[in-house]
Order: sequence, then C-alpha cells, then structure tokens
Amino acid sequence: MGEREFAPGGAPQLVLDADGGDSQVMSPSRSYAVGRDPTSDIVFTDPRVSWHHAVLHVGDGHWVLDDIGSTNGTYTDGHRVQHLDVGPGSVVRFGSPSDGPCCSLHALPQPTAVRSVQPSALTSITGSYRPPTTVRPLPAKVVRIGRALDNDLVVRDLSVSRHHAELRARPDGRYEITDLESHNGTYLNGQPVLQALVGEGDLVGIGHSVFALVGDELQEFVDTGDINLDVEDLTVRVAGDRVLLDQVTFPVGQKCLLAVAGPSGAGKSTLLNALTGLRPATEGTVRYDGRDLYRDYAELRHRIGLVPQDDILHTQLQVRRALRYAAELRFPGDTAADEREARVEEVINELGLAQRADQVISSLSGGQRKRVSVALELLTKPSLLFLDEPTSGLDPGMDRSVMQMLRGLADDGRTVIVVTHSVLSLDLCDRLLLLAPGGKIAWYGPPDETLGHFGFQHWPEAFEAFENQRERDWAGQYRSSSPYRRYIAGAMQPAAGLPEQALPPAAAVVPVQKPTPQRWRRQVGTLVRRYTTALTADRTFIAVMIALPFIMGAMAHALAGSRLDGNTALNALLILCVGGVLTGAANAVRELVKERVIYQRERAVGLSRSAYLCSKIIVLGTITVVQAVVLTMVALVGVQLGPPGSSGVYLSRLLEITLAVALLSVSAMMLGLLISALVKKEEVTMPLLVLVAIVQVVFCGALLELDHAPVLNQLSWLVPSRWALGAMAATVNLNDLVPGTLTDDPLFAPRGSIWLLDMGMLVALAVIYGIVVARLLRRHEPAIMRRR
Repeated sequence: MGEREFAPGGAPQLVLDADGGDSQVMSPSRSYAVGRDPTSDIVFTDPRVSWHHAVLHVGDGHWVLDDIGSTNGTYTDGHRVQHLDVGPGSVVRFGSPSDGPCCSLHALPQPTAVRSVQPSALTSITGSYRPPTTVRPLPAKVVRIGRALDNDLVVRDLSVSRHHAELRARPDGRYEITDLESHNGTYLNGQPVLQALVGEGDLVGIGHSVFALVGDELQEFVDTGDINLDVEDLTVRVAGDRVLLDQVTFPVGQKCLLAVAGPSGAGKSTLLNALTGLRPATEGTVRYDGRDLYRDYAELRHRIGLVPQDDILHTQLQVRRALRYAAELRFPGDTAADEREARVEEVINELGLAQRADQVISSLSGGQRKRVSVALELLTKPSLLFLDEPTSGLDPGMDRSVMQMLRGLADDGRTVIVVTHSVLSLDLCDRLLLLAPGGKIAWYGPPDETLGHFGFQHWPEAFEAFENQRERDWAGQYRSSSPYRRYIAGAMQPAAGLPEQALPPAAAVVPVQKPTPQRWRRQVGTLVRRYTTALTADRTFIAVMIALPFIMGAMAHALAGSRLDGNTALNALLILCVGGVLTGAANAVRELVKERVIYQRERAVGLSRSAYLCSKIIVLGTITVVQAVVLTMVALVGVQLGPPGSSGVYLSRLLEITLAVALLSVSAMMLGLLISALVKKEEVTMPLLVLVAIVQVVFCGALLELDHAPVLNQLSWLVPSRWALGAMAATVNLNDLVPGTLTDDPLFAPRGSIWLLDMGMLVALAVIYGIVVARLLRRHEPAIMRRR
C-alpha cells in the first residue's frame, strides 16, 4: 500500500483470477493490496499469507508486484521474489512456492475494455484517471439531487443535505444547476454557486461526489478516499525575497502514510500550511487527484482533515459530547439526530475510544487526546488527512501507538501526511519526505532507504550533518540519484485536468454563496450550547465569575456608606466603574486567543465568522449583564442615592445606574474580546487586563479635569468608563453633591440629552469594538479564504 498510483501510457487493464475468488479487472489508475487483511483489494484467508503481503501496481509503464516484507514470501516459478514485473500470463503464489494461494493475470478481452466514455475523455473532465462511479442519461426536465430517498439521484453522504440541488434542462437545450439552500453548498468547477449554467466539461461538486455532463450522459465520480496528491514546484517566499520552501515536488499515492521530517527551520510547518491551503505557496501547484487545490479550495476543503498540534476540541467537554457538537456544526441541519449519533459512535469505535467516550477530554492522556482530535476530523470522512506533530511530548510507547493508528487510517483508504520530529516509528510509513535547511528536498522515498542514501548508520548523525554541513548540496545530490528518478520523476502524474485557459473564470461563475439565515441561526444555537456547556464545566471560571461582582460591590458599598454625599459619591461611582470594567473584560480577555486553533479549523470547514462571534457575545454578554446587576445591587441597595422622592434623568436613580454599569460591562467585555483577538499568546492577556483597568481609572474623569485637556479629552472618548461615569454623574447630579471644577464636566450635566449621549456612546463603543474584532478574526482564517 501507499505505492504511487498513476495511469502511464502503455499499461493495460488486466484480469486477475485468484484462488477462491471472482475474477476482477485491474485498472492501471490505482494499486491493489494483497493480504489477509479483509480490507485488502485481493484477500486470501490462508494463514501463510501475511496480513499485508504484497502490492500490485503500475511502475515505469508496466505492471509490477512488490512483496512488502511478508513472512513467508511471494513466489513465481518456484523462486522467491521481492520485485516482479508481471503481465498477461503471469502466475504468482503467496506464502508457499508449491501450494500457496495462487493468482494469475490475463489480458482484458477487447470488447469489455470499451466504455461509453474513453479514458482520455475522463481524464480531461475530472483531472484524474478514474472511470465514473455511475452513468445515467441526461434528464429531460429536472433531476433533484440529495441524501433523502425521494430524490431522483440519491447521494448517500452525510455532508449532503436531504434535498441539496437540482439539475434542470432548459428550453434552449442547455442545463443549469440550482442549489436548494444546502448546508455545505453546491460547486461548479470548484466555486460555490446558487444557480449557474453547466456545460460539457464542467464539474458539479456535491459532497464527496462530482457530476459531469458527457455527451448524452450524466456521470458521477465518488471520492471514496483513494486519491493521489501531486505537489509540483512549491515555493514560498516572504519579505526580503527569503525562500522558506524551494521548488518542492513529490507525489503521494493512495492509501499512503507519508512522514515529513527534517531539522528545525527546514520548512515543515510552511509545507503543511501550503498543502492544506491555510497559507498557499507563492509558486507551484498542489493537485488533489488531478484538480488544482488552490483553485478549487472552496469545494475540496471539505475533503481535507487537519489535526494541528494543539487540541481542536474544548477539553472541558466529554469526548462523546464534544463530537456531537462538532457533528451538528459540520453536518446539515436536516440530518436526523440518530444519523449524527451513529456517525459519532462509528468514529469512536474506529479510533478505539469507546471506553473513554464519557470521560472529560482534559483527563485523557496525550495520545488519547490526539485520537479524539483525529476522531473529530474523521466525522466527515476526509480523503486527505494532515497531522502536525501528533506525537510531540509523548513517550515512546504512546508515540508508537499514535503512528500505528495513522497506519491503520491509511490502510482503510485515506492518504495520511504527518509532520513529525520523531524517528521512532518511521518504519510504519510508506514514504518519508526529508527537508533540508532552506526548504529543499533532501530525500523522498521509503524510510528504510534513507540512511543508506546519506551514508549514515543512525538518525542523530543525519540530523547533525544537516546542522554542521550547511554548504552541502543535499537537494542536488538527491536529484542526481536513482531514488529521485524512481520515486519522484518516474512517479509524478502529469497534470491531466482542464487547461487553465479552458476553465470558466471564477468571477463569471460566482457570486460566492453566503450561508442561509437558517444555517446561520443553527450554527449560533449550536455554538451557544457548546460554549455554555464548556464554561459551566470550568469550575475556576465559575468561581471567579461569581465572586468578582460581590467583592467589587462590597467595596463600593463600603465607600458609599448609608448615602451618597460629597465625601462618598465620587469614590463609590469610581469603584462601580472599575468593577464593571473588570467583570466585563475579565470574562472575555482570554476567550478568543485560547480557542484560536479551534476557530481556525472550524472556519476552514464552513463555520460562519459572525455566528462564532455572536455566540461569544450572547453567552458572555448574558453573564456580564447578570454580574453588572449583582455588582450594582450589592453596592447600592440600602444606600440613599439622593433626596427623598428624587429621581434620575428619566428613570429611578438605581435603575439608571444599573443600566450604566451594565452597558459599561458589556463595552468592557467587547474591549476584552478585542484584546483577545489581538494577542498571540494567552499569557499576555492578564497584564493587559491590568493595564486596561488602569486606563479606565485614569481616563474616566474622576481623577483628572479632562474637559480642559485638549488631547487627553479626545483620547478619553475611546474609554468606556468616561461615558459610564458621565451617565452615573448625570443620574445623581454629581456636581451638586461634589461641587468643584473636577465635577463641572459637560458630560456630567444632569440633562436628558447628556445622559442619552453618555449611554449611546457606550453602545457605539461596543459596536465599534465588535466590528474591529470581526476584522481581526479574519486574520486567523485560511489565507486562501481571505482572498475571496
């Protein structure tokens, strides 16, 4: 498994007859695994056959059978072989030269080799060498496509909506595709569309299926996971013309487990970002089964799984509950709960998490937590799975366990690419890509041939050489070697897709589809429930959230005494401002930065940015308002706020002050979200929180005469406490209680217009902060999405 699969000219289709099995046609477009494993393509139950015994594939234009380290060997004409060129008439035995299970190869009879569409036509349409999964006549009127059984064309894929799209025949003989407000979108030539004309050679993407009009047929090509990845001349340049990746080219075959290794700074993370579309390369292409990943990213991103180094799940949640929330976000809203539950249980069992499904994620070992992150990605059955340092920080046993899991995922029909520093389990990988300093390929091929190529006995020697032999031309030596000619030059699949100039320009196909309101509301609802569950599971957060308003309120109450007067009023209102700012900002200042990796991954697979931000505002805003009310009540209940019978500007004084503190807290919460969106590390949020509190005190107007300081006064307009103190001062008529130039501030005047201005500015600041936060969140999305 994992050998490069391509369709070179001259390699014919063959018929394979195996003992105890039916004849099957062998296509040169893929490889075939032989072994006792029930998931193998050619299965033998004889115990002398190894679990993974051999692989039959095309290499250098002809069929080849490779023994992959079987215990009892592979034989032809009584001789044991490791590598055998085969063709019509070849007979091979497995496990024994005399009576082992046998298979024979024959030429495909010419009549059955002809299909309704020639392979060259298939190549030009889909960009790969695959026959269609299904072929049907073109519709006379309308074909409705979706997951439900009442559709004309049923697509059994949980990422497809029940009624997803319609292909309609027009009176002029042309066809158009119409999206039926699907969850994950309908795509034409890789771009999302609501309604568009479909012509010969166009590709309509729905879930894991691609549809093409060919002659008088509608052909469907289902992505079952057996895909090739071709990386061609990837180059990444940054400011100053510094090169991080230098013309990186390599092929990755079906069911391949590829390890990417190299010394620190060699470009492993840069390569990963380029391959996943997070930060596309400056030059070069990435072809997903013949299709340009960057050009068709909007569609193909749903078929790519990415497990970064950090957890992509809320670790306060239980495993099963976290996966349920993820399933709600990734699957259409019309997916029945039992369908989602069945898929969640399927991946739990596939990853060996059944006994830990009800445990809190944070209580799991490092290896088990990594399995949970992988389980999240497997929900949507990605064909291409990337992992960034999945064994970092694990002991050797856990390292081996995680790599064995990845080996199994590849064998099950996925292409798996793992970036790693560990060399303990490279023997489990089909291919190793070793990057040298400067982002150049020092080696690509089987891991067990790597050290011999360099002339070293042990891995530490090789990595020391990368560091010490900076002038050595690692890439040049590899390019002049026979492994390069065999594993890269001879294995790269030629670009077989449509010529770039033949593709409809994106601007002519799109407007880019926006989420429907129903989908947006559904995402907000799921995110609110998930976030609430995660917060309530955080006991430290709950304790601080409850204690803070009581503590600050008690301090304000102690300063206010029994009544507000010249000695107590200003200090009590100042503490209320500080308390409102601290409660609001403290709630939010960590919330975006600590979830940044989660947001990046969910955004890449379709999460709405505004839905994410709204869920934060709803949950944190509710908490913050409740805290503000508690703070004000503790501080002022029982305190005489003015002469008997007096009232505020419009309402009672206690109610107006409560409203001012609540709006101040919400504005401070939005300021906290802004800080959280700005910073790179969670550790710096607490010092910034202290700084924010100090700025609020200095610029609120309780310590300085800001109205007479031209520059400081204008700066204070950006500080929420300035307006909150003004509103409260207007409510209690602070200038009468504390006469003087400090309180003779125009924003403290007890007039209705001034009070409305103060309160309106708190709302305006909260909105402005929210807009800035939304713009900052955009920086943490895949770069290729920001271009759209």
